[in-house]
Amino acid sequence: MNGQKRPLIALLVAPETSASVLYGLYDVLLSTGVAFSDMVMGAPGKELLDVRIVSAEGKPFHCIGNIPVEPHTGIDQVEAPDAVIVCDLYTSIHDVPRGRYPREVGWLKQKHAEGALITSVCSGALLLAEAGLLNGHQATAHWAYRDMFQRHYPKIEFRNESVLCLAAERDRIVTAGGVSAWHDLSVYLIARFCGYQHAIETAKVFLISGHFEGQSPYSVMTRPMGSADGPISDCQVWIADHYSMSKPVEKMVERSGLNARTFSRRFRAATGYAPIEYVQALRIEEAKQMLETDELSNDEVGAFVGYEDPASFRRVFKRGVGLSPAAYRKKFQRISQIARPVGTI
Repeated sequence: MNGQKRPLIALLVAPETSASVLYGLYDVLLSTGVAFSDMVMGAPGKELLDVRIVSAEGKPFHCIGNIPVEPHTGIDQVEAPDAVIVCDLYTSIHDVPRGRYPREVGWLKQKHAEGALITSVCSGALLLAEAGLLNGHQATAHWAYRDMFQRHYPKIEFRNESVLCLAAERDRIVTAGGVSAWHDLSVYLIARFCGYQHAIETAKVFLISGHFEGQSPYSVMTRPMGSADGPISDCQVWIADHYSMSKPVEKMVERSGLNARTFSRRFRAATGYAPIEYVQALRIEEAKQMLETDELSNDEVGAFVGYEDPASFRRVFKRGVGLSPAAYRKKFQRISQIARPVGTI
């Protein structure tokens, strides 16, 4: 890259952005080529990336937590960026950001048309969805936005298990999952623009490790209650306390007074789940909590939530969580040890 213009990475932010995402990305990307050399050889190298914080107006503001942000410039003054990162823009899982960011959406469309790589972290993917850039593609965001994407952006195949979705990479679109997925995105961008070795070295400096298990082990079922569909809402309330019984879907159909096909259609419309998927999700959520805290064996946990066959429990659990019950228990016991440290881990 000697004598060449450094790749320009624009971090698009707004008052709804998390400081941890913005400043974490800025710190890591700006240190590329500099920090590793300084730590290993005692002499800093050259900055390899030109990193700019940009916003719609380019004026100082405070982001989430009342943390001050002073953008380098407004979006209209940005030179042609090689890549744009839409930082997270927090919104409630029930609050679709329609019409909330018109200038940013228009700018993203323009930069993509001009050849820039467009990326996002967490809820930042909602801006890409609003811009229509994700239509016909697979994409990810934080797992909590699964239902929002499925209901309001049906042209997008939402991958709630992914941490870094590269399915649309050829079309210059990359999306990252939950807030800490900026780690994975930053390593990807460094490798893309500066080379594999710099990505590895930067990861070593900041102790960045990929989320190789995906988002699934961390996801929690979101269950919007109070559906306008009375029989379905009643069944949701009922099944919350009876998910472990045998043939739960048949009993919900009977309770609703609907025929099986109509019940299934209305249940999916109200919840985003097929009835059996909903029951399985409830069972797995309870099993996860028990594996995190209880002393029951894995098979006993499975039986408690409704799976008499241990093999069936392990199969359904791994499909939904991405880990076996034993691996899940081990992972979150480790987190528990970190939360309540005794000595050195």
